[in-house]
Amino acid sequence: MTHPRKKIPTLVKDQRLIQKRREQMIAAAVSLFTEKGFHKTTTREIASKAGFSIGTLYEYIQSKEDVLYLVCDAIHQELEDRLLPVLKEQATGRESLVQAIRRLFEIMDHMQDQILIIYQEAKSLPADTLRYVLKREEEITSIFEQVLKKGIEDGSIAMDPKDVKLMAHNIMVLGEMWVFRRWALAKNFTLEEYIDKQTAMILNQISYRAQAEESQIS
Repeated sequence: MTHPRKKIPTLVKDQRLIQKRREQMIAAAVSLFTEKGFHKTTTREIASKAGFSIGTLYEYIQSKEDVLYLVCDAIHQELEDRLLPVLKEQATGRESLVQAIRRLFEIMDHMQDQILIIYQEAKSLPADTLRYVLKREEEITSIFEQVLKKGIEDGSIAMDPKDVKLMAHNIMVLGEMWVFRRWALAKNFTLEEYIDKQTAMILNQISYRAQAEESQIS
C-alpha cells in the first residue's frame, strides 16, 4: 500500500495553482541544486529562478528543505505512475518484468539530475522527512517484488522466493547505475543497448538459478 504523502503547509487554497507553482519551484531547485548544491542555494535564488518573489515562494512552502522534499517526492511519484500500471497489464510475470525494467531505466535516464539530487542531498532533510523519502524508495522497489512474485506464481519466472527482495533491489541499483556511472557507460552503450544487456543479464541470472536448482534435485 502506498505510504500517505507528506503534506507541505501552504497559504494558498487553489490546488491547481499550488501544483503549478510547486512544479516551477522543483524545476528551479533542480537546476540550482545541480549547479551549486543544496547548502549553497538560497530560497531567494530558487524564487528568482522560478520567476516569482521570495514572498510568493513562502506562500507555498515553509523552508528550503520543503523544496528538497518536493523534488524527491516528484521523482518517486513519476516512478510509481510509470511502474504501477505494469502490475495491471494482462501479461506474464516475465513479460511484466521486462517492461518494468525498461520503464525504470528510461525514467532514470530522463530524470538523471533529479535522481542525483536525492542521493547527494536527501541527508539534509529533517529526520522524519528523510524516513518518509526512504519509505517511498522501499515502495518503489516493492513494485519489482510484486512483478517477480507474479512471475513465480504463473510459472514464467523460476527463482527462490527468498531471493525476490534481493533481486528487486538489484534491479533498482542497475537502474541507478545508469545515472551514477553515466560518464563512463554512455561512452560504450546507448540507453537502448544498456537496457537490453541488463535485462538479458537479469533474465539469465533467474534462469541460471532455476537450472542450478533443477540440477541439485536431479
